[in-house]
Amino acid sequence: MRIGSIDFKGFAALAPMAGVADRAMREICMRHGASFCVGELTSSKGVSMGDRKSAELLFCGEDERPAGSQLFGCDPDIMAAAAKTALEFHPDFIDINMGCPAPKVAGNGGGSALMKNPVLAEKIVRAVVEVSDVPVTVKMRTGWDSLHINAPELAKRCEAAGAEAVTIHGRTRMQMYSPGVDYRTIAEVKKSVKIPVIANGDVKDGKSAENMYSLTECDFVMVGRGAQGNPFVFEEINAYLKGESYDPPDLRQRFSALLEQVELMMKYKNPRKAMLEARKHTAWYMQGLNSAAALRRECGEIKTVSDIERICEKALEQNPGLW
Repeated sequence: MRIGSIDFKGFAALAPMAGVADRAMREICMRHGASFCVGELTSSKGVSMGDRKSAELLFCGEDERPAGSQLFGCDPDIMAAAAKTALEFHPDFIDINMGCPAPKVAGNGGGSALMKNPVLAEKIVRAVVEVSDVPVTVKMRTGWDSLHINAPELAKRCEAAGAEAVTIHGRTRMQMYSPGVDYRTIAEVKKSVKIPVIANGDVKDGKSAENMYSLTECDFVMVGRGAQGNPFVFEEINAYLKGESYDPPDLRQRFSALLEQVELMMKYKNPRKAMLEARKHTAWYMQGLNSAAALRRECGEIKTVSDIERICEKALEQNPGLW
């Protein structure tokens, strides 16, 4: 897939996930075959007010490229100003969020709320495109609710305003993250525009990635929750879609990736905050194991790297056939 002058290799990208896909996770996923990644959701209003946290979210490190910076907001002028600030961090592209379902985002007119106002959404895309010297992309859902499925219309408006790709999460805002993905609407978006269409939702392995490509005829797929605790999913997808054999990592290799990720979290964040956030990441790495529930409970008490190492050793003892 090509966006602007960027050629993306492989078959799957890491989705932006606020509070989850931080710089550490993005770097680990890129090491294991992700084609590109997108930074955490960043408030255009926060950027315009000089908020330090917003600036940190826009940072693009060399080990996570190609990478995009994602902005949300509902004012074209503020979004354009925030895009100018984002460009100072040299992202490979800027992504406009029109899909976040969180009440604190959509409730203030941003994220998926823009799907209820396609005219304003188009103005925002046009304003950002006018100030950006890198490609601008848009991430959206299929619609606000099942009675208002308008992703094909909105995608056409985004294309007309200068967006160079659109990502579609195959659910409405009201559906949040269940039930299953609406492949039909993603396919309709693909037929509606000439720019690349990236499909998102329930891609968690090679088979589900192939299914997404087949049912939607999309140009690329994006992995979100399927990468939580499993950065190797990108290697699996790449191998599967190339028709190559794939040897999944054993448990020691999985835990090695976890500890690398935590080490990076400690490097990039306040150590105490890193340890608090490491609790959920460690718990995700325990998915599918014997005694997983008990191990996840212990993850809720993590305070140090030694605690993580102890939990990993316990998991190894309880799952001898996986390493």
